[in-house]
Amino acid sequence: MTQADFLKSPLPTPVDLPDLDPTGPGRFHNRELSWLGFNWRVLEEAGNPRIPLLERLRFLSISAGNLDEFYTVRVAGLRELAQAGNTTPAADGLTPAEQLVLINDDARRLMAAQQACLHDLRDLMRAEGISVVRIDQLTKTDRSYLEKAFLEQVFPVLSPLAIDPAHPFPFIPNMGFCLALQLERVRDKAQLQALLPIPAQVDRFIALPSDPGQHRFIQLEELVLLFIDSLFPGYRIKDQFGFRVLRDSDLEVEDEAEDLVREFEVALKRRRRGEVVRLTISTGAPKALRKILMRELQVKDQEVVELDGMIGIADLKELVIDERPDLLWPSFTPRVPERVQDHEGSMFDAIAQKDMLLHHPYETFDMVVRFLAQAARDPDVVAIKQTLYRTSRNSPIVSALCEAAEEGKSVTALVELKARFDEAANIRQSRRLERSGAHVVYGFLDWKTHAKISQVVRREGNKLVTYTHWGTGNYHPITAKIYTDLSFFTCDAALGRDAAKIFNYLSGYAMPEGLENLHISPHDLKSGMLERIEAEMEHARKGRPAQIWLKMNSLIEPDMIDALYRASQAGVRVDCVIRGICGLRPGIKGLSENIRVKSIVGRFLEHSRIACFGNGHGLPHSKSRVFMSSADWMGRNLNRRVETMVEIQNATVKAQIVSQVMAANLADTAQSWVMEPDGHFIRHPVAEGAFAFNCHRFFMEYPSLSGRGSAGASDVPKLTHTDDG
Repeated sequence: MTQADFLKSPLPTPVDLPDLDPTGPGRFHNRELSWLGFNWRVLEEAGNPRIPLLERLRFLSISAGNLDEFYTVRVAGLRELAQAGNTTPAADGLTPAEQLVLINDDARRLMAAQQACLHDLRDLMRAEGISVVRIDQLTKTDRSYLEKAFLEQVFPVLSPLAIDPAHPFPFIPNMGFCLALQLERVRDKAQLQALLPIPAQVDRFIALPSDPGQHRFIQLEELVLLFIDSLFPGYRIKDQFGFRVLRDSDLEVEDEAEDLVREFEVALKRRRRGEVVRLTISTGAPKALRKILMRELQVKDQEVVELDGMIGIADLKELVIDERPDLLWPSFTPRVPERVQDHEGSMFDAIAQKDMLLHHPYETFDMVVRFLAQAARDPDVVAIKQTLYRTSRNSPIVSALCEAAEEGKSVTALVELKARFDEAANIRQSRRLERSGAHVVYGFLDWKTHAKISQVVRREGNKLVTYTHWGTGNYHPITAKIYTDLSFFTCDAALGRDAAKIFNYLSGYAMPEGLENLHISPHDLKSGMLERIEAEMEHARKGRPAQIWLKMNSLIEPDMIDALYRASQAGVRVDCVIRGICGLRPGIKGLSENIRVKSIVGRFLEHSRIACFGNGHGLPHSKSRVFMSSADWMGRNLNRRVETMVEIQNATVKAQIVSQVMAANLADTAQSWVMEPDGHFIRHPVAEGAFAFNCHRFFMEYPSLSGRGSAGASDVPKLTHTDDG
C-alpha cells in the first residue's frame, strides 16, 4: 500500500450545533462519562462473536475490574467533594453531585449489561463443555470430592462471624465478599444472624472431576453453603444473600512526612479502612438484614446496587483456562530483533550500530530486561540509573539492579511510591534495592514521577559512553505482554546528557537546564506541544500542508483541547487515536470539523503515546516532527507529574513510528470505534464483504523497521510514503 485508506477518505460531514457556545463548557465531554464509555466498549468486545469465546469472557472480567477501580478512586473522590458541599464545576460544567447522578445511572446500566453478557457466555461455554454447576446439579461423586476439598482447602481459612450485641459488626475490607446468613437452630428455632467472609486467598471457582473434554466448576460460595453445617452445627439456613463492598482507595499523605516510606505504609493501612462507596447485594435480600448492613457500613440507598446474578464478576478470569487453546487467541511469540541476533545477543553492540525502536509486545520486552542484565554483568559498565513506576512482583529488572549494586557498580533507582495500587509492591522493591547497596530515591512529594528512563554509563576505550532507554510504558515484564508500548534505545550523546540531567533533578531537585532533545513536565512539555500546534496553524495560514496525528490513552486537558480546536478552525487536519477518555468533541461545524477521533479496543491494550506534526509537509513525511512520550494529555500528567517527551531524530525510527505504528493504527477498521460529536463511540463501519484491516495482526506479522538486521527489510512493509512521493 502506498497510501493508507484513511488518507483517502474525506472527513465526516460536520454536525451543525448552533446552540453550542464554542467558548462555554459544552465544548468538552465529561471525563467520567467518557471513561464509562470506554468501559462500555470493553464490554462490547465480550459480546463480539469474532473474538474467541474465552477471550470474550476475559473482556467481561476486565470490564468488571475496571469498574471496581473506577468506583474506588474516581467515584470516591467525587463523593468526598459532594459531601463537603463542593459545587465547583468540572471543565464540562457539571458539579460533583451532578456527575455522581449521571455516573450512578450509567454504571447501573453497565452492571446489568454485564450480567446479561455473562448469561449469554455461560450458554456458549456450556456448549463447549465448560460449565459452572449449582448445588442441585452435583452428583454423589462430586459431593464426596468436594467434601474433602472443602475440609482441606477452604475450612481452615473460614471465619464465621455472629451478629449480636456480644459481637460488634466486623470490618469488611475493600472488595470483601461475604455471605449474610439468617440461621435457625434446629432444636428450639432460636434465631442467629451471621456473616461469613468468603476468603480471597482461595480461588473463586473450584474445579470438579470431569469427563475428557469437559470442564466443570462450582463457585466457592456455593461450596461453602453446601457444607454450612460444618460451620454452624445444629443450625439450618432460613435465608441468605451475598454482598460485596468497595471502599475509598485514594491515599492521603502528610505534607511534612519525615520518612516517606513509613508514611506510605501507614497510608496503605488507612486505605484498607476507607469509607464504603458501593455496596453490591444479591436481589431479594431480607429487609432486616439489609438494613443492618446499610447502617453498619454507613451507606445510602443510592450507593446500594442489587444484582440478579453473580457478584464480583471480575473473578471470571479464573475460567479463562489454558486447557482450551481453541477458545483463546492464537498463540503468539514476540520477536527478538534481527539486529540483536546479528550481534550475538549484545544489546550494547546493537544500539551502538544505530538507534533502535522496539514495539512491544510484538518485539519482546525481554530486550529491555537483557539491556539491564547485561549492564549488571558487564565489567565496563560503571553506573546505572533507573526509574521504576510499576513493575512485577519478582521483577527481573530489580534483580538486575541489585546484582549491579552488589558487583560494586553505582546504581541509582527512582522508585515512585505513589503509583496507585502498586504502593506496597514498590515499598518492597525499594527495601530490596537498599539492601543490595543501591541508592534509592523517591522523587517529589507533590508530583509523581511517571517518566520511563534507563541510563547505563559504559567505559569504552578512554571515554564514557551513555546508553539510554526511553519508554512509553512501565518496566513491567508481565503487562508488557499485553500493552502496546515503544522502547527507544540510543547511545546519542545529547540524549545521554538529557537523561543525566533528569536523574539529577529527581535525586537533587536541581532544575534541568539546557535540555537538548527532551521536554519534561510539569515544566515545558505542555508548552512545547502548544508551540507545535501553533506552528501547524501557521503552516495552514500560509497555505502549506498542515496535519497532526496523536495517539494516547486520554485527552482531557482543557488547554490542549482548546489548542486543537483552534488548529481545526485554522484548517489543520487532526487525527487522534485515543484509547480511553476523550474530552474533545470532534466533527462540530465551526469548532472541530477537521478533527476526528477513534479508539482501538482489541487483543492488546493500546498504551503508547505519540505526537506527529507535519511541519509544513503534511503527514506522513520524512521532514515531519515526531515525539514519543510517557504522558497522556491530562491535567495530572502535564501539570503535576514528572514526564518526558523525546523528539525522534533518527530517520529510520521516525519512519517506523509514522509509516508503521501510526499509519496502521489510523488505518485499522477491524477493532476501531469512531467518536461522535456527542461523545459516544460507534464501531468503525466496514462494508459487507470488505476487508477489515487489523493493526494488531499487522504488527504481529511484520517486524519493526529499526530492528531489522542483515536479512534486510524487503519483507517489512510501510503503509505510507515518508517523502514527497
